[in-house]
Amino acid sequence: MRIATWNVNSLKARLERVEEWLEYARPDVLCLQETKLADKNFPALAFSALGYESVHFGYNQWNGVAILSKVGIEDPANGFGKDVEDPYAEDARMLAATCGGIRVVSVYVPNGREVPSEFYDRKLAWFDRLAEWLEAHHGAKDPVVVTGDFNVAPEDRDVWSTAAFVGSTHVTEPERAAIKRLEHWGLVDTFRRMYDGENLYSYWDYRGGDFHQGRGMRIDLVLATEPVAERVTWAIVDRNARKGKQPSDHAPVVVDLRD
Repeated sequence: MRIATWNVNSLKARLERVEEWLEYARPDVLCLQETKLADKNFPALAFSALGYESVHFGYNQWNGVAILSKVGIEDPANGFGKDVEDPYAEDARMLAATCGGIRVVSVYVPNGREVPSEFYDRKLAWFDRLAEWLEAHHGAKDPVVVTGDFNVAPEDRDVWSTAAFVGSTHVTEPERAAIKRLEHWGLVDTFRRMYDGENLYSYWDYRGGDFHQGRGMRIDLVLATEPVAERVTWAIVDRNARKGKQPSDHAPVVVDLRD
């Protein structure tokens, strides 16, 4: 089973590239972030023609998450629930569905903008809601994958230069502690289980030729409970998808599971 995540930074602008990628990468499940579409504009028929069921959560031209699956979509749900205060309630940032026996969660974590700021504080609060939602609805022995754009580089080796990010979001101790909380609950960074090296990134800013200069960050993660993580046989960041005409500023992260 192949699971992938990709922040496409506008599905309308990137649909042709996503269709091409699905044809050659052939994931069984693809989680998308930053679709920037309302539900009524989501191209479900285009994905159906490629053999994918799909579910989408989006309000307008900002944010938006989706799950595409060739192994079924059951019990789709978005957000943290009706009785939970969402610090970013006006956004569309979390979508879950059961695909091939695994509860798959596609997340687009808030950016945080600046440190300090109310956006940064709400980002940390959003992480708290995510951890609480996991603890309330799932167990560490359940087959669960939480994947997407976390807007956090978990460690110093996940950024091209620590000096370049001093005082910035994505690398602060509270943000990294939020990732650690998810790991302490029972999630495993599946890519890091396979690869321990440096200079392994999934995001490169459009400005200044960052991609070609190797100035990136690893902020797109595939976190899984141990029943799923122990099945991982291979993982990759598909840098080819970051090349060419009008690419997203993120590359897909792909993980293969044995049956």
